[in-house]
Amino acid sequence: MTDISTPTGEGLVDGRAAHVDSPAPVSAAYRTYALWLLMLIYVVSFLDRQVINILAEPIKNDLKLADWQLGLLSGFAFGIVYTILGFPLARAADRHNRPWIIAGCLTAWSGFTIACGFATNFFWLVLARGGVGIGEAGCTPTSHALIADYTPKARRASALAFFAMGTPIGSLLGLALGGYLADTFGWRKAFLVAGLPGLLIVATLVGTASALLFWLARGRIREEMVS
Repeated sequence: MTDISTPTGEGLVDGRAAHVDSPAPVSAAYRTYALWLLMLIYVVSFLDRQVINILAEPIKNDLKLADWQLGLLSGFAFGIVYTILGFPLARAADRHNRPWIIAGCLTAWSGFTIACGFATNFFWLVLARGGVGIGEAGCTPTSHALIADYTPKARRASALAFFAMGTPIGSLLGLALGGYLADTFGWRKAFLVAGLPGLLIVATLVGTASALLFWLARGRIREEMVS
């Protein structure tokens, strides 16, 4: 995805391009691609967020945790970080490249989800779950901003509703997939499998962006040689 959060033809406010109400022009095909991609990232977000709930019992038995520790892991450790960092990350999305913010957040929460599978004690698991909250705090506001950038006013409600489907889909996958993997391979590998899709999406995005930049640069070089 490319960032069009500060389109040209605007006045400046505090040295930054002011945001216009009308989205920058993109093709319908690109808009559809971006919306599907954002929804897929949102699915991964809720998958990684919910998977710990179905893994609570095997984690408790393996690490010898008390019920209050499980409650801290499944709720507070994630929720407090997610709540505190939501606003500053949203502010960052107002000022900086939104697709790269989403890519960075996706990398962070996917990596910390995998780190949960390597936890050997309660403290490690709390830190890893807090890390998941750090990454996911930047996903929703930045995605909403991108949808507003790419989608005309008349279609924004439908676009946001489509994006919001990531919540039930991701929650369902997190519970169903996590339960199956825990029974088959154990809770540690369940975290590994839950975290891998996000890293694969980031790798695909970076590879696509790099290839696009390469071909654009190659085209410019050819034009300069011809001229």
